[in-house]
Amino acid sequence: MADFLGMMKQAAQLQSKMQAMQEELGNVEVEGISGGGMVAVRMTAKMEVKAVKIDPSLMKAEDREILEDLLVTAHNDARRKAEIAMQEKMQALTGGLGLPPGLGLT
Repeated sequence: MADFLGMMKQAAQLQSKMQAMQEELGNVEVEGISGGGMVAVRMTAKMEVKAVKIDPSLMKAEDREILEDLLVTAHNDARRKAEIAMQEKMQALTGGLGLPPGLGLT
């Protein structure tokens, strides 16, 4: 019974740490870029887009499709970086506990 109570205490501590990590992820920002830096998307590790920057040279009606493609690419780059940041935080938190994949943080 003592082992079970110890496990429950550890689970409660892990849950508390995960909640703190969720808050911290909101403060971690990454930037995805495309078009050699002509388009940039900044987002948090919680996947909240904070800013989009577009080089003025892309603001032409005939370049609309190019701009749309660059926005998608920059967003995807930022999302990949945010996922990596989240994974690094999770690994630091769990300390190699070997939690199953897909244990959602959000």
